[in-house]
Amino acid sequence: MEILKPATAGTLESSDAQITVEPGTNGIELTMTSSVMNQYGRQIKATVLETLERLEVKNAKVSVVDKGALDCTLKARVECAVFRSADMSEKNIPWGGIIK
Repeated sequence: MEILKPATAGTLESSDAQITVEPGTNGIELTMTSSVMNQYGRQIKATVLETLERLEVKNAKVSVVDKGALDCTLKARVECAVFRSADMSEKNIPWGGIIK
């Protein structure tokens, strides 16, 4: 899926994450901040990258501001931001159907 414009999903509330995606040209450029980076940083990164791979995103700048979100929340936020950035949010999207 191609990232066409900047898009954001999520909030900065506790137990949530804010994901921002922008068009990129150098593969996936990921920046992360998290209140639980020391404990779960590797898992957060793996979840975000796995979700982008399943959505077939090849080039994007992705920013993650995590406030202790569960994996399912991270997946949903990434999925939503990517669909918004690809102008697909108004189409008949199989929400949750792509993420396994």
